[in-house]
Amino acid sequence: MTTRACLIVNPAAGRGRGARLLPAAAQAFAAHGITDVRLTVAPGDEARQVRAAVDSGCDTIAVLGGDGTWSKAAAELARLGAPARLALLAAGTGNDFVKNLPEPSRDAEAMARLVAGDADERRIDMAAVDGQWFLNVAGFAFDVAVLARTERMRWLSGTALYAAAAVQELFAYAGLEVAIDGAAASRYLLLAFANGAHFGGAFHVAPGARIDDGLLDAIAIPDIGRLGRPGLLARAARGTHLRHPRVTARRAAAFTLRFAEPPVYEVDGELRRAASAEVRVESRPGVLRVLVPRGSAG
Repeated sequence: MTTRACLIVNPAAGRGRGARLLPAAAQAFAAHGITDVRLTVAPGDEARQVRAAVDSGCDTIAVLGGDGTWSKAAAELARLGAPARLALLAAGTGNDFVKNLPEPSRDAEAMARLVAGDADERRIDMAAVDGQWFLNVAGFAFDVAVLARTERMRWLSGTALYAAAAVQELFAYAGLEVAIDGAAASRYLLLAFANGAHFGGAFHVAPGARIDDGLLDAIAIPDIGRLGRPGLLARAARGTHLRHPRVTARRAAAFTLRFAEPPVYEVDGELRRAASAEVRVESRPGVLRVLVPRGSAG
């Protein structure tokens, strides 16, 4: 199979890590005959670059960035009907989504060989919250507060950044009232809707989530009181929080949430405000083609 591939790079990913990894990645891809390298120049530029790559005939698009970069590139590919395969190279803060895939996401040379060579593809899901597409996880409550704090912390990066912000918000955050699918409203510490299993760099939030089952895992952690939060957060890092008697996990294709006012939420590491107090979260099954090593597409 003849592949026409390109590499899209977000230099700002991971607080400049994308720019630092660019020379080595470009060299690795060039060694395999892939010299089409496109840089994003502003927030949200991923969609434009994906459209341009598809219009130029690319059938495989490698994206160097993090969860936010991947999510925006994937959303545009899905909207276009998945005309090209997606390959993901890690340069972000958490790089959570690739933990669901067997891709060599941290090895530019191995990824270049995969893109240029004989690989399989896997059909995977995306999802949407309030009409905003996401690839990995949409979060409400504690996750929003933590992400907002990370944007004010300039002295850390990577997993350490999210972990430090989470510790600082652990006792300060007040919780959030929300009604799920018509039930009575309850106060939650964290409410996550997961396509993938991990978020925040260190948290195994939805251990049973699959990226190709057409469903979302809703993980609801009630506000159990500030003294109980440290232990529960430690459990979430290990993926054992679902054993807590008050933590619930539901799996469905869609959920309807009702808040007192339009909430702020996060999708793949980026903050958004909903258009209304009622928010719909739903799976978008099989809308994306992702490159994987031969024999690992099952």
